[in-house]
Amino acid sequence: MRPRSGPTVQHRVLAARLRILREQAGVTLRAAADALDAHPATVRRIERAETGLDARQVAALLRCYEAPPAVAEPILTGLGAANLPGWWHQWRDAMESWQQDVIGVESSASLVRTWHPALVPELLRTSAYAAGLYRIRYPDDTPARRERRLELLRERRRRLSERGTALWALFPAAALHTRVGDAATMAGQRRALAEAMEQQHITVQVVPLDHPPHPMTAMPPLHLLRVPAPEIGDQAVLETPGVRVDLIDDPDAVMAHRIRLDAACAAAPPPGTPLPLRSPAPGP
Repeated sequence: MRPRSGPTVQHRVLAARLRILREQAGVTLRAAADALDAHPATVRRIERAETGLDARQVAALLRCYEAPPAVAEPILTGLGAANLPGWWHQWRDAMESWQQDVIGVESSASLVRTWHPALVPELLRTSAYAAGLYRIRYPDDTPARRERRLELLRERRRRLSERGTALWALFPAAALHTRVGDAATMAGQRRALAEAMEQQHITVQVVPLDHPPHPMTAMPPLHLLRVPAPEIGDQAVLETPGVRVDLIDDPDAVMAHRIRLDAACAAAPPPGTPLPLRSPAPGP
């Protein structure tokens, strides 16, 4: 079994198909577990892609669900690829545990929408800007470990660009006035944002400093991920910095976040609006 590095989308798809087949067959978790001579929690972990897909267990479940060959064979054939570690596996030493699950979904997403309440969103950060944040967030990192984190960020960005994944970012102008690193770092970050706005697959909206409250005001960092696989719905990633990060797949909760983000984007200046690089003039 492969070392744990967060499930790939291929793994998640097969796990979801097993859950759907069980539910369609009217088989309870207990009955499925009995077919494996295991605890119901084992079946639940398989269906949630929290453990590797063992061929013998999967075959036993498919027999229990009386899945026809046309349904069972593609699942069994796909086990090898589903159990392979994701490309990010080699950077596990520089990752938070939650990043493994999030990047696993992000790596197959066709659309990533992101909001950050105070900083430039992660996938738009330059290496210098990201390094400045890492020095604050991970003060005990060695230079080598910090570079590993930067390598991972650059690889994520490269792969998103290579696949043509659409990236839509919304953040407040305050992020452009919050100094991270030195003046050269901020100038470079602003240039990088302006260049990103010229790319067809990237949309950037910046909420002006004098903008009234909007639906994302005071909301923590939020990311919506869309994967073109019918077995996997949209996913939401909600960060509570320094506390926890939740990967949310409940359709109602994800829809609520999407509606809130849609409303905030509608209220913000339209895409293509030049970056507000200067503070507004003081009032009378």
